[in-house]
Amino acid sequence: MSEMAGRALYQAFLSPHARDLAHVWKFSLEFGGRRPLHFHAEPELNLVVSGWATFRVGDSTVDACKCDLLAFPAGQEHALLRASSDVYLFAIGMDAGFSAEILRDHRQHAAAPMHLTLTSRDFASVVNRASAAVDRDGTDQLAAELWEQASWLRQRNMTYHDKPMHVVVHRALSVIAENPHWDCERVARASRTQASELSRYFHRDLRMTFVKYRSRVRLMRLIRLMDERESSLTSAATAVGFGSYSQCHRVFQSELGCSPREFFAAGIRERMQQRYEPDHVSTQPDYPRLTGQARHRFTSSQSL
Repeated sequence: MSEMAGRALYQAFLSPHARDLAHVWKFSLEFGGRRPLHFHAEPELNLVVSGWATFRVGDSTVDACKCDLLAFPAGQEHALLRASSDVYLFAIGMDAGFSAEILRDHRQHAAAPMHLTLTSRDFASVVNRASAAVDRDGTDQLAAELWEQASWLRQRNMTYHDKPMHVVVHRALSVIAENPHWDCERVARASRTQASELSRYFHRDLRMTFVKYRSRVRLMRLIRLMDERESSLTSAATAVGFGSYSQCHRVFQSELGCSPREFFAAGIRERMQQRYEPDHVSTQPDYPRLTGQARHRFTSSQSL
């Protein structure tokens, strides 16, 4: 099967029953626990501590190595495809509302994607913060400080691997957050641009289409409302911007391969959440997938 094929699963980063608003976990081939292609409502940071890794992000692949920091926005599908035998990384997930509150004074949207390389000094600082919070309960404050630091580093003159998020996409994300029922034309007008321009930059920056992202926003909000037991399925569908239950049904079927009722009542959600990929990813000590600048950074970083 092609590495770009397959439907993403909904796998929450944080347990809906947990009190913590953030969590930090570590991954290596020794620890295992590799997730399949998935998405969730929590924005996520990944910090590569050693080795190299190739991720699928949306409909593209991204190569990363030691000192690289990546942000996966809420709703953006991602998965680890390949890695070196010595790969080691931290994954930091945070409640979307908590993340937005932390970034309120940083002029950053919680859904903003990111891929940058840290200096050795900044890398050591972020690693220390992540290490202090890894796999522990009650680390909201530590995770918040790490999240704020990542936002601050984003604003500095760092080495980006993608162009910074376009201003019209930044505006659109804020508009969609408030009005998930608006179509592309209306969001574009509110973002002071044309629909064609918004669609082009949206796909470039989030690696997914405007329509898919908006559908994901609605789907994730409906799941949250149902978890909070504040409404029935039909009223929740209306509250998050679906025009009808049939439209909600079509989005669930397209995104998750099941109906909303099956997702919540037939154990499908639990099976999705518990799904892991086989532990064997690339165990090659070299870096066959890295070329050009990425390969140069990998070899240079070994002395850090």
